[in-house]
Amino acid sequence: MKKTNIPEINQFESTLRKEGFKRVMGLDEVGRGCLAGPVVASGVILNPDDVPDGIFDSKKLTKKTRVRLAQEIKSTALFYTVQWCSPAEIDELNILWASMRAMEKCVEQPDARPDYLLIDGNRYLPTLLPHECVVKGDSRSVSIAAASILAKVYRDDLMEALAEVYPEFNWAKNVGYPTRDHYQALSEFGVTEHHRRGFNLKTEKVYQAKGLISR
Repeated sequence: MKKTNIPEINQFESTLRKEGFKRVMGLDEVGRGCLAGPVVASGVILNPDDVPDGIFDSKKLTKKTRVRLAQEIKSTALFYTVQWCSPAEIDELNILWASMRAMEKCVEQPDARPDYLLIDGNRYLPTLLPHECVVKGDSRSVSIAAASILAKVYRDDLMEALAEVYPEFNWAKNVGYPTRDHYQALSEFGVTEHHRRGFNLKTEKVYQAKGLISR
């Protein structure tokens, strides 16, 4: 394994390998607190002999570093996947269960075959697989941190693409989070199909491609 600049981040994986686990999957999600866009999860099984240097909590890395590491993770990992739950699924399930469902989709991928799960946070759906929930796992487990990077890069790219269709909401910058400019745009233009109707959007207006319609 390559050295990292934070050695402690490998301890979970090192211990599990000594116990005989060979396909340890880190799981993390991004976008729980957003007003718009999907909640996105990633599952990553790193190759213990080829772990890119510098993997850490995606929120504490620059965009340039995240993008570079995402490519390195994809090229070296034994397995990776990115899955999501749409705004409609979030409204149906609620954001907590939708977040866990997105992570569950990662585990269910046919080629994943994890033998142990390391999950960011303190809750997870019932599973027969051995697993551990790790609070602040994206800064304590290299596998979870890798998943956080892939999920954030994917979601940020998606929101930037949606911003080209809906420039009023400044999603290229706020990526759907409840910022002042986002609320201001909601008040002026209304709710799009990408907004989470179950969240407090502070408006009853509906935005459509051909104009603004008041409910």
